[in-house]
Amino acid sequence: MKQVWRKYRENYAAIIKLGIPILIGQLGMIVVAFADNIMVGRYSTEALASASFVNNVFNVATFACIGFTYGLTPLIGALFSQKRFDTIGAMIRNGVLVNIIFALLVSAIMGVIWLNLDRLGQPVELMPLIRPYYLIVLCGMVPVALFNVFAQWLFAINRTALPMWIILASNLCNIIGNYMLIYGHWGCPELGLIGAGYSTLFARVLCPVAVIVIFFCAKRFRLYRDGFISSSLSSLTIGQINRTSWPVALQMTFESGSFTIAAVMAGWLGAISLAAFQIIVITGTLGFCIYYSMGSAVSVLVSNAAGLGDRTGMRRTAFAGYHIMLALATVSSLIFIFFEEAMIHAFTEDPEVIAATMVLIVPLVLYQLGDATQINFANALRGTSHVMPMIWIAFVCYIIGGIPATYLLAFTAGLGTYGIILSFSVSLFMAAALFLYFFMKSTREKAA
Repeated sequence: MKQVWRKYRENYAAIIKLGIPILIGQLGMIVVAFADNIMVGRYSTEALASASFVNNVFNVATFACIGFTYGLTPLIGALFSQKRFDTIGAMIRNGVLVNIIFALLVSAIMGVIWLNLDRLGQPVELMPLIRPYYLIVLCGMVPVALFNVFAQWLFAINRTALPMWIILASNLCNIIGNYMLIYGHWGCPELGLIGAGYSTLFARVLCPVAVIVIFFCAKRFRLYRDGFISSSLSSLTIGQINRTSWPVALQMTFESGSFTIAAVMAGWLGAISLAAFQIIVITGTLGFCIYYSMGSAVSVLVSNAAGLGDRTGMRRTAFAGYHIMLALATVSSLIFIFFEEAMIHAFTEDPEVIAATMVLIVPLVLYQLGDATQINFANALRGTSHVMPMIWIAFVCYIIGGIPATYLLAFTAGLGTYGIILSFSVSLFMAAALFLYFFMKSTREKAA
């Protein structure tokens, strides 16, 4: 144990230093997700079930947009280690254009889905809530993408605290807006679920506005700003961004898509099942966001090492990150085991929903190790810029393997919502093994 500590302690320190601000920002987002669902759930079970369906459908779109911005991290991280600050500014300018176009494309696809919502087999009584809430969430796609372009730039240059503060401020605004608009406090109209949608949209617009103002006004970012202003759009740079962005976007689309289809299947089982599924997914997000914060730090540090051609540094960072992930997965599992009942009661007082959710704790805990492992090595692989394998890994694990497993366990095996949550372990452990294999392969190729 002491030998492991001596070997990796510098890597542990670097990952934690970089990851803690990202983690705090992610925890802030978890608090908002909890607050949203607690406030909506206490307003009505119908509102909670409707929010579950829409939010899970939009997870695909949101993760696709965020994943597309992740393609900038290895590019900017490598440039940062080479001190090419003006080139980073040009990369941001081209990245803004490419990501806005991608977000508009995703928004158009989600608009087509809105026109066909009645064909997805959801409870008819929920449609009057689902339809308007869906449109409000749709309006937030471009702001999400724009903010994350600048957030990935800040992550890649090792300035993770600034996005943290912006996210925390917007989250506070979101919670206050929920209090005002869901229940009609402080002279505002009582809008229920629609009020939660408006509050979230305002918070999502606030984030890119804040980071763009800071980018153009802060003296410490002058070198990047000069490169942004003096550069022009470049087909070569756009090509670079597309080559690293599309694979990550598709990987996250397939992964989140399998979860979204699971939510649709939960809806087939009724509003109670859908509400229970939402509570488990939101509490499970606690683990996911914690893992991804450290995974983002791993990706940045691997990309910095890749820019210097340091294969040993890339591997050491990845495995130091995995040690941290294992500790975090253990902590998350213990929280779910000992505090999940209290969390469930915070969301709802409906005895049917509480009973349906309680039995889902075991499969929730089971998939934590697979989730932590696949996140760590997917981000390590992303940091190498060798991202093409991520597409087929995600497709095989989440679409070919995950979706059939969800249906078979839920309906053929008759396990219902329990089977849906249990199926997550199938896809996550498959993905974990493949991401590890291709990271090792990619770093061997670097050595050659």
